[in-house]
Amino acid sequence: MKIQIGEIKFDEQGLVPAIVQDATTRQVLTLAYMNAESLKRTIETNETWFWSRSRSSLWHKGATSGHTQRVVDILVDCDSDSLTVLVKPNGPACHTGNPSCFHNALQEADSLHEKIVDKESDLGTVLNDLYALVESRRRDRPEGSYTTYLFDQGLDKILKKVGEEASETIIAAKNDDRAVLVKEASDLLYHLIVLIVERGVTLEQIRGELVSRGKKRDVE
Repeated sequence: MKIQIGEIKFDEQGLVPAIVQDATTRQVLTLAYMNAESLKRTIETNETWFWSRSRSSLWHKGATSGHTQRVVDILVDCDSDSLTVLVKPNGPACHTGNPSCFHNALQEADSLHEKIVDKESDLGTVLNDLYALVESRRRDRPEGSYTTYLFDQGLDKILKKVGEEASETIIAAKNDDRAVLVKEASDLLYHLIVLIVERGVTLEQIRGELVSRGKKRDVE
């Protein structure tokens, strides 16, 4: 069913929420707002335009950063009061450099998610559980998963992220905040596990190598 712009139900401020989604991975990239003018420009230019509520002005996504979003399709919900914009992103959607603006977990909602970490589990169990979850993401490719996004992008993207996280861990280690170092080291471990899953390396193989090295040191 085709919907005309005039049929969209803009709110009292003349705005409609627009969920921007990667057309390939279906990862949700951001939630922004459009008015009739920004929607019109989006259609005319084939790139996303939004209405900034904080600046009260139109803004063209990527006009400054170069991280534009090429529009593939625009879908209207059943009530005609919200949009989903499917795009091919030319870079990260978030100003932080993350592919998606939705990259922070709500601490209070931990019980709603698959729990990788059990407070009573040792590190080995945690890593095994994480490996199993990452492996399942590679196999099943659920939509909206960041891990799915990495596998869909391929080896070069995964290697780039491992390099970025390694650099951030080094920077954190130069500072005095151990909490930041813990977070960055955890990010590095996660991306490293994504890498070894992608390349078919198991934790058992790594364990065997470490055990072998330990025995060699004992002999020496």
